[in-house]
Amino acid sequence: MMGATEAEQITAWVHGRLPEDWFTEAAEVTVDREEITVVGRLERPEGVTDETPPEEAREAAVGRISRFREDTREARIKIAREAEHRFERKVAWGAASGDTRALFTHVAAPVMTRLRQPERQVLDTLVEAGVARSRADALGWCVRLVGEHTEDWLGKLREAMSDVQRLRTEGPQV
Repeated sequence: MMGATEAEQITAWVHGRLPEDWFTEAAEVTVDREEITVVGRLERPEGVTDETPPEEAREAAVGRISRFREDTREARIKIAREAEHRFERKVAWGAASGDTRALFTHVAAPVMTRLRQPERQVLDTLVEAGVARSRADALGWCVRLVGEHTEDWLGKLREAMSDVQRLRTEGPQV
């Protein structure tokens, strides 16, 4: 793929490799340095309609996702091994049904950072208040919170970075 970023190449490979009957739409493929995450949308469980009470719809979705996880385990492992060999990243799987989304297994990569005292005090406050069990949990909580509140901006930033990477691959080779 001339000019395609590595993430676009991986996404294309995953879409080409997945069985067509697994998901109702193209799987969402997310790529970073350590991991490829594949999340597909499943058919609505039988008997679930727009009038189904939310609690019942959620339980039906959890059941549908659980069934998918068990029924596709061997095939998912085979695809993951191929991708891990080809792209040198771990592969994580997930599924969505209705408003319910579940990741089956995924990497929790350690990230080293240096924080000054005011930043450490924020983490320690979260630990002391019982919001997090440790500084690592508190830092993860902070990152998730920022991600939730700035998703549009982060999406634009990722898109811009993707455009820069594409331009680099199309540019003159030194």
